[in-house]
Amino acid sequence: MLTDAQIQEIRGFLEKAENPLFLFDDDPDGLTSYLLLKKHYKKGHGTCIKSSPKANVVYSAAYKKHKPDLVVILDKPVVSQEILDGFNVPVVWIDHHQVIERDGVNYYNSMAGDSPDNRPTSHWAYKVVEDNEWVALVGIIGDWNVPEKSIVDKFKYPELLGNVKTPPELMFDTEYGKMIKVFSFILKGNNDSMNKCIEALEEIEDPMEILNQTTSNGKLVYEKYEKMNKEYETLLEDSLSQDEEEVYVYTYVEQKNSFTGNLSNEMLHKLKSEVIIIGREASGDVRLSLRSKGKPILPILKKALEEVEGYGGGHAMACGASVKMHDFPKFVEIIKREYKKE
Repeated sequence: MLTDAQIQEIRGFLEKAENPLFLFDDDPDGLTSYLLLKKHYKKGHGTCIKSSPKANVVYSAAYKKHKPDLVVILDKPVVSQEILDGFNVPVVWIDHHQVIERDGVNYYNSMAGDSPDNRPTSHWAYKVVEDNEWVALVGIIGDWNVPEKSIVDKFKYPELLGNVKTPPELMFDTEYGKMIKVFSFILKGNNDSMNKCIEALEEIEDPMEILNQTTSNGKLVYEKYEKMNKEYETLLEDSLSQDEEEVYVYTYVEQKNSFTGNLSNEMLHKLKSEVIIIGREASGDVRLSLRSKGKPILPILKKALEEVEGYGGGHAMACGASVKMHDFPKFVEIIKREYKKE
């Protein structure tokens, strides 16, 4: 976990900087981590880094464009040493994924040390600022975690969370769960639309601006959500039409937007299946999200990737991967075989 001293160190970097550059992951955890810091310190610029072969170009372009005096990396599990070496200013990196070794960076990973803590980056960003609970809740719950009672107690609309206790219940069985889809879905589509929504979120002060569309910024964000949600609901309905199995597999053909992570989370909640595999066929690959209720899926994924052409990783119970289409049937059979083992 991050210590009080580390939290104070992060505050020191942010207070001293005049023009920080925030580079954050393209999911609710990454986005809310950025918004928490930007809203509190009211300075700097943010750039969403989508996972792709062009990610290094995006890092470098953002650095050259904004000429920051501090780079803050949020919720990115891997950044190359080459990219880090190109930042000629202090770098603060806050994360909660597998610990990696890099030089020349102030690395704050809650999984490091004697007390590894997998709570999301948004939890630690909230610890730095201790405000905007409505934003923190989206990131924490959206990353499959139960928020601390102290955060919930300061939330202005506790009735939106109800009395449920688990992450999937909070995500899918409460009024506030819609906000997690809102934050996730605005990151999809073209970058211009995404950036307009992020800029709107920077100005929004209350979640009801979005849920009730009471301001122009709230309307902008909600309209983008509605557009993406229509596509998502079609896939969700189709996926729910299949028979349940212990290892549930659903794939769909390439579309403009990827919903594999969203679908795998919701299907894990709605089905009795022990393992959920959601795949999107694209350019000869099947790009996957895997979830598990019982045994950790990460070591099983690693075993499968030893026998097929592909790559992947993630958390113990939630992973992402990409496998060549011709190897996908074999990949599924290995997952089924390994999951049945004691």
